[in-house]
Amino acid sequence: MTASSTFGLSSEARNLHWLLTNLVEEVPGIESVAVVSSDGLLLLSSDPDRNDEARQPGAGRSGGPRGSAADLATVVSGIGSLTIGTAKLMDFGTVKHTMVAMDEGSLFVMSISDGSLLGVHGSADCDMSVVAYHMALFVGRAGHVLTPELRSELRKSLETESAGSTR
Repeated sequence: MTASSTFGLSSEARNLHWLLTNLVEEVPGIESVAVVSSDGLLLLSSDPDRNDEARQPGAGRSGGPRGSAADLATVVSGIGSLTIGTAKLMDFGTVKHTMVAMDEGSLFVMSISDGSLLGVHGSADCDMSVVAYHMALFVGRAGHVLTPELRSELRKSLETESAGSTR
């Protein structure tokens, strides 16, 4: 994320950008991160330059899921919805976090207090407990500031970035 991507944003939005950048840069093995609203919209991404990239068949792995940052948001939203439905069906209370371990990487999804979700794509060699710990720190710091107004500001900011990158 560049300073220009946070130009004109509120201090709360800049703080969330900083927290996300810090998460990606400071935690070994994190490939990409997305914050998704409770209705499935991408709010914040560690891959802002990839928000509208077209899917390229056979494209190499470049840090995150193939295609775009929106792909990670879609997967995070879907997994979040599935686990929330499962918890309701089984009457187990609220979902705190979900982890999917695969041969070539891991996906972590953690609830944020307002119903939004934090999704992290980790490399195959990431330390899952370290990633989960740092995600919990992010959620603790971000959860209380992620108001409806801030969600709207972040969404508009992503739309503006996307419009600017397609020109």
